[in-house]
Amino acid sequence: MTDEEAKIYTVSEVTALIKVTLEKNLPSRLEVAGEISDWKHHSSGHCYFLLKDDNGLLPCVMWRGNFNKVKFAPADGMAVITTGFIDVYGPQGKYQFYVSKLEPAGVGALQLAKEQLVRKLKAEGLFDQEYKKPLPKYPMRIGIVTSASGAAIIDIADSIYNRWPCARMFLRSVSVQGETAAEEIARAVKELNRRNSQLQLDVLIVGRGGGSPEDLWAFNEEVLARAIFASKIPVISAVGHEIDTTISDLVADARASTPTKAGVIAVPDMRDVLSQLEGAHNRLKANVQSRLRYTEQSLETILASSFFRNPYWYTKNASQSVDEAQMRLTESCRELFGRLRQRLSASAELVMCIEPGRLLAEKRVWLNSLCNTANTRMKDVLGKRQLQLTAVENRLQAMDPRSVLHRGYSITSNKRTGKIVAKLRDVEVEDELMTELADRNFIVSRVTKK
Repeated sequence: MTDEEAKIYTVSEVTALIKVTLEKNLPSRLEVAGEISDWKHHSSGHCYFLLKDDNGLLPCVMWRGNFNKVKFAPADGMAVITTGFIDVYGPQGKYQFYVSKLEPAGVGALQLAKEQLVRKLKAEGLFDQEYKKPLPKYPMRIGIVTSASGAAIIDIADSIYNRWPCARMFLRSVSVQGETAAEEIARAVKELNRRNSQLQLDVLIVGRGGGSPEDLWAFNEEVLARAIFASKIPVISAVGHEIDTTISDLVADARASTPTKAGVIAVPDMRDVLSQLEGAHNRLKANVQSRLRYTEQSLETILASSFFRNPYWYTKNASQSVDEAQMRLTESCRELFGRLRQRLSASAELVMCIEPGRLLAEKRVWLNSLCNTANTRMKDVLGKRQLQLTAVENRLQAMDPRSVLHRGYSITSNKRTGKIVAKLRDVEVEDELMTELADRNFIVSRVTKK
């Protein structure tokens, strides 16, 4: 083809040629291993990152629908195996690897996701023993969250009924595997807690029978772990067989290795309880019999005492003691009154000898003399004090600046400044003046001219 005949391509046409070439020459499905770099999880849900090794970089895109199926959390530096296809992104003219499946290299995706969630919840304290609620000793109402069609419900119910037939069981049937199972079980746990004021459940068993890690994965989901941790009802997790341990087992208040053992953990054995009751009954009976024997012996001792042989003996003795005390009191009073009478007679004779009437007359004359003397001296003192008070009053009146007002003088003050007007400069034109006269009379005037 000559230069004149050479075709000129547009950018879009070149991109389309490359796209067709890639589609013809590359497999429609590739598995690529590498290390994640520059990981970005966009708000739209799509993910953009680079897949790299020692010698190259591969731009990658993973759409939201595919990423929602990934169980673990990808991060920079993580070695992964990706599955997808190569295509051209036209607006930027670059090729990209469109990832449909993403798995960690060297460890299963589910196992990695579980390890990541365990580390996260452990750091938050959801596994701490201090948050574990104690199981009731004698539960009478037991809630069970599992599938109604599985073997787990039969194992749990049989175990509870054989050990503790008086308990009532309430089944909340849920799906125990599948993509929506974790959400469904979590909703059931929350619902039973919300309705527990009516249900009055003592304990809650959440679980299922054994299976593959994929079958048990619902019990490793974060939403169920947080629902179990938030439950006010004590929760027993019973998932799988002896070797299976799920995140629900770690966060629950108690863990049963199998559904059958959940019943063993949840309720006591009626035979053990009856045996304990019988032992307590025997101990109580023996204790009562021992106390009765001791009481009978004490009663026999009391009945054999002198009081019960002659019950009136104490009252008669007490009556005699009262009579003797009365006689002693009467004799003592007689002697006391006799002595007092003698002292009264002697005192009367002394009074007659000292003539109290004459003594009173002398004391009265002496008292009158004292009163007269006191009155005279008091009048002298009051007269002197009156003279002194008059002199002080005269001096105070002489010192009072307002005393001159009665002689025709006045005091003028400036209402604006509040000061006495003594000189012309103490006032200004238009100032109001207050002139005080005698007897607290005042004249208000205004300065019109200086």
